[in-house]
Amino acid sequence: MASPRELALPFAANWPQDIVVPEQTVEGLKGAVILNTERGRSLRVMRWGFPRPVRSRDDGPDKIGLVADLTNPMWSEMVVEPRYRCIIPITHFANPDGPSGAKTRTWFSVKGQPVMAWAGFCRNMPDLGPVYAGMTMDANSAVMPTNDRMPVLLEPQEVERWFMGSIEDVIEFQFRAPFAASRMIIDETIDRWRGEGLPTNARQQALL
Repeated sequence: MASPRELALPFAANWPQDIVVPEQTVEGLKGAVILNTERGRSLRVMRWGFPRPVRSRDDGPDKIGLVADLTNPMWSEMVVEPRYRCIIPITHFANPDGPSGAKTRTWFSVKGQPVMAWAGFCRNMPDLGPVYAGMTMDANSAVMPTNDRMPVLLEPQEVERWFMGSIEDVIEFQFRAPFAASRMIIDETIDRWRGEGLPTNARQQALL
């Protein structure tokens, strides 16, 4: 729930004047990322989810948007290279909440950070083009009731280290303690998980 300008400025990034950032990002569809290139940082829109290398009927979704195991052959070579790292700028992330068959959307954001920095990886894939995925870590106690994993969120002063650091830095980010639960804003809604619905403060902004 932010304009391209609001997504780009916290990261000292440029943005194309004609860029269209989706209001919500669903795995397999397009979303915003911040790239670090020789010409500087830039805001881009690309597809969320790497193609699954080997697919069978029981494999689940054909796109993988979350990186949990850095030793997985799908990621192990790529995560070593800083050129494949990106920042996923988000204002909120949502998890399904409630009983099976009646799950609703619960949104999470961070106090004092209108735009959060989610550590991610991106790559230009043959026959698919540029795609990205976000790294996950053990959830804090605020997120845990809805999911035992959460995005690896970075402090503003850690962004440069994420872009330029070593594989040891990447591992440290994933396995350190998550943001404290006391820093999280929890927004429980009655919106269906598979339906439509925005965070409460976003709805209020839309009315204004």
